[in-house]
Amino acid sequence: MTPKRRTSIVVAGDHLVAGHGDGRALGWVGRVAVRTHPALENARFYTLAAPSEDSAQFADRCIAEAELRYGDDDDKRLVLAPGCGDIAAGISTARSRLNLANILDQALSRGYSAFVVGPAPGRSQSENRQIEELNRGFSEVALRRSIPYVDCFTPLADHAVWQRELATSSEGLPGQEGYGLLSWLVLNRGWFEWLGVDDVTG
Repeated sequence: MTPKRRTSIVVAGDHLVAGHGDGRALGWVGRVAVRTHPALENARFYTLAAPSEDSAQFADRCIAEAELRYGDDDDKRLVLAPGCGDIAAGISTARSRLNLANILDQALSRGYSAFVVGPAPGRSQSENRQIEELNRGFSEVALRRSIPYVDCFTPLADHAVWQRELATSSEGLPGQEGYGLLSWLVLNRGWFEWLGVDDVTG
């Protein structure tokens, strides 16, 4: 019997990809993987987290690191979860958009299927105004290429649970409930459709 083709899902992004602050150490990626495996048993998840990097640094490493995780015959899936490092680095939204566009164009040229998870809000209202602009720019880049985009900023900016967890964390990180919210957004914004399977967990 011919073995099923393996689906390799590389998730590249900032510290939220690593699940920092989650007492269960699952983060949103782990929670998404738990829901995915019943429908796609041969899926393999690889997380590539780099805290505080800007989109230029993200673009420099992303494709090269992803390639190391793919087998020749894999169904190659790339999830990009760019953070907010561009704000601290003083990078313009226009340049941020271009950096994300370059990653996506490289991924598409290699035959990877891409999915983008936008930046999440922080606890600073002034910074959130910048994150909102960054989120809008990233979404336009993805949607212009018909790539699924998960807007995490809009539903979480004023979400009581999300803001409470950030406020009570010394590092401004979400906890278990916050990561649960992120995973719910990912799972319910085209995840299973992107993978071409049904959510058998209901």
